[in-house]
Amino acid sequence: MIKNIKRSVVLVSIFTAFTSFSQETPKIGVPENFRNSTSIGTTNTADIKWKDFFAESDLVKLIEGALVKNNDLQIADKNMAIANLQFKQTKWGNVPELNAFATASSNRLSDNSLNGISTSQFLGRKHLEDYSAGISLSWEADIWGKIKNKKKSALAGYMQTTEAKKALQTAVVANVSKGFYDLLMLDAQLEIAKKTLILNDSTLFIVNLQYEAGQVNLFAKQQTEAQQLVAAQLIPQLEQNIQVQENALSVLTGTFPEAKERESKLETIIVKENLSAGIPSQLLSKRPDVKSAEMAVRMANARVGVTKASLYPSLNITARTGINSFEINNWFNIPASLFGSIAGGLTAPLLNSKKLKTQYKITKVEREQAILQFKQTVLVAVGEVSNALTKIEKQEAQFEIAKHRVTTLQKAIINVNMLFKNGMATYLEVIIAQGNLLQAELELASIKKERLSSNVELYRALGGGWE
Repeated sequence: MIKNIKRSVVLVSIFTAFTSFSQETPKIGVPENFRNSTSIGTTNTADIKWKDFFAESDLVKLIEGALVKNNDLQIADKNMAIANLQFKQTKWGNVPELNAFATASSNRLSDNSLNGISTSQFLGRKHLEDYSAGISLSWEADIWGKIKNKKKSALAGYMQTTEAKKALQTAVVANVSKGFYDLLMLDAQLEIAKKTLILNDSTLFIVNLQYEAGQVNLFAKQQTEAQQLVAAQLIPQLEQNIQVQENALSVLTGTFPEAKERESKLETIIVKENLSAGIPSQLLSKRPDVKSAEMAVRMANARVGVTKASLYPSLNITARTGINSFEINNWFNIPASLFGSIAGGLTAPLLNSKKLKTQYKITKVEREQAILQFKQTVLVAVGEVSNALTKIEKQEAQFEIAKHRVTTLQKAIINVNMLFKNGMATYLEVIIAQGNLLQAELELASIKKERLSSNVELYRALGGGWE
């Protein structure tokens, strides 16, 4: 009998290996190269660890704090822990369920019943007692791969939460770094506004002297004062924006709003050039959100296998053994009180088959949804890299033009001030030149910040920042 059971289990296992209702993850087509990509080969900026990608020590310190204290990342860690426990639980799916039991019962039988009459004749009792103790075993043979697919689903779920946490980390690293560069831009613009205010004060002083001497009219004085107030108004506005940006960084780093210490200056930071984007197919293995979407497809695929297996008969094997007696004095009289039983049976759905078929159809549609979401994630990923490459290329050209404009206007300011002091230029020419220089310097700082942010965006879009 034992040999027959072993043979049946082996045959069931072999049959199971060839009956798993699931499909492979679909292949996603991607272009050979990114649009506007000038890199050749598979060298990829995403391979650089984030501590090596960012050269500013104060920024590295901020990112380190964010990775430890950011609440969203901590929630992601808990999601991983839950998924890991669920996966470990599914590992016991093929293990038989083993339970211990102990029961005692006493029944007063009817004097007019067959059992009552028989018990009274043979035992001379009106009560029938029964005492049992032992173990019971039940096992469902995984004929159609239902348990196997549950394991696949749980494993894909755990891997998905792992990739989701990596994707969140890349977003946190990118957001902290871009917020830091925003802060440096505001610092630079505040210095520009203060410098311009000093320059405007000097011009206003001279115009006031000319007004008192009757060389210019009241309109000239008012125009110069208005230009000076432009820079004066800009200072509290920038100070406000700096505090708001510091508060935003505090939230990202998991702390209450506070000032952020920093030594870096926007003008001293070197913008990285010639960052390599590699090839689009690398996104499938390097970008965490793409891998997370792939795991979602695997989960949906495994659920299809589970629901389809539920449509077919299930083979259940049960066994019980222990000791049993109708007299408590003989309960532990071994081997006389020993008993054992084994049974096997097939269970097939009948009335609920419609419900199971509907659930199977739903999981198939959900699998199609997951595949479409996977394709869309890849599409978005390729688009984000292409956008970042375009920004890097065009912003470099914008920066050079803006830099040349600032240099030209700085020379113009020197010349017009000399002419103004010698009476060869009007106040209007001076304030126009000062206003143009202010806007040009503010714009130059903004463009440099955008260049730094575009580099960070490319790094994130390629899948960098999680290691």
